[in-house]
This record gives sequence, C-alpha cells and structure tokens, in this order.
Amino acid sequence: MNQHPIAHMSDDKVIVAEELTKKFGAFTAVDHISFEVDKGEIFGFLGANGAGKTTAMRMLCGLSNPTSGKGYVAGFDIDKESESVKKHIGYMSQKFSMYEDLKVWENIRLYAGIYGVPEKEIAPRTDVMLTNLGFESEKNTFVKQLPLGWKQKLSFAVAIFHEPEIVFLDEPTGGVDPASRRQFWEMIYQAAERGITVFVTTHYMDEAEYCNRVSIMVDGRIEALNTPANLKHQFNAQTMDGVFQKLARKAERG
Repeated sequence: MNQHPIAHMSDDKVIVAEELTKKFGAFTAVDHISFEVDKGEIFGFLGANGAGKTTAMRMLCGLSNPTSGKGYVAGFDIDKESESVKKHIGYMSQKFSMYEDLKVWENIRLYAGIYGVPEKEIAPRTDVMLTNLGFESEKNTFVKQLPLGWKQKLSFAVAIFHEPEIVFLDEPTGGVDPASRRQFWEMIYQAAERGITVFVTTHYMDEAEYCNRVSIMVDGRIEALNTPANLKHQFNAQTMDGVFQKLARKAERG
C-alpha cells in the first residue's frame, strides 16, 4: 500500500474532494461536490439537516465509500486507502463518544491505544492534557458524572491526543451552553495554531463566523464556499445566518 502522499496533492492541501458523490439507491445524498482545504485551516461545513454534511464527512473519514468521484485526505485516497486515512485523522461524532462507565483517565488511555500512541508516551501526555483542560481533579471521575460541556471538551482533547493532521468534528457543540461553546472554540483555535486542520459541521450560524472559510450545502451540493466576510458581501447579508437563510430557500428536499 502506498504510505506516502500522492503526487498531485501539494503539501498545503490536506483535503481534496473531486466530484465526490454518494448515492443510496435512487437517492443522491452527496451530489458531485468539489473543494480543497488547506493545512491549519478551520473549515466550516454547513447545511440544514439532510443536506448531506454527515454523509460527506463519513466519506472523507474513510468510513463510507464514495459512489463516484475522488477524495484525498492527508494525501491518501479515501476509497482505496481508508485505513491510512483513519490513522492520520481525529474524529468527534455528533453523539458523545466517551465510555460513560469508565473514568476520565481510563477513557484517555483507551483511545490513546486505539490511535496508536506509544505506550510510554500515554501517561505523560495524559497529565499534560488534564492540566491544559483544568481536569486534574477529575482524573478519577466517571465520565457520566461530568457536565455535558466538560464531556465535549474531553471528547475533543481525546480526538487530537495523537496529534493528527486533521480533526473532523460533527456538530460538536450541539446542546452545549453558550459559555462552554466559546471555550470549545478556544480549543479549536489552539489546535489550528499547532497546525491541525479542523473540519467542522455546525448548525449554529454564529459559529460559522469563527471559521477561516465556510461551505454551505443545499440538497447534497455545495452552493457557496468562501470566507464568512466574502459570503456576507456576496449575499448582501449582515450575518452568516442571513446568508444561510437565502441559500436554504433553494432547498427542495426537507
């Protein structure tokens, strides 16, 4: 298996989608989408429920094979080299993914092992991570006893524990209070400053303002892709919510 980035991908493009398509029978969930994401970028992937965001993300993570088109993540073909893709990314799903009946440190150790972190590095990295999160006193707390905002921060920290090139976040702040959401976005900025590319889906339009660039999906297609400032100018809107509302009116499927 090819373990090196493919020739036609430049070092600064960590995600490339070329006419990426996913069909389920006669239904086209993702319809020939093409875009690129740069290294260290915070890329917002927006769309109403049912627009195709999660399906597209699952293909990019190597969890679902495309029906047609091409995709490359961290230099690897998402169709032919999905196992290599998985080793170079972090992933945080919409639903909270920690084990509720394990302690905080046990969850970290479990996921570190899954992500292939060398045994001797797990304990010292865990201590650093707990200090950075302000979780030192919660090390032996069962995860089910943590508030939702704390759980989400822990999930994100675990998703980047192995310092992946890219982290995929599927609506990571759903149901979290505004203060916790702000703290979560501070963690995203810190990860991007370390060179980790952040690919995030959200239905909170104020969060779109925090992204370097934003794409907006409607009915499985990307209808707009630019910086938040440029999108607001292009659609003559004061906010990203205004942009989204104008595009969402085009939707034909509910």
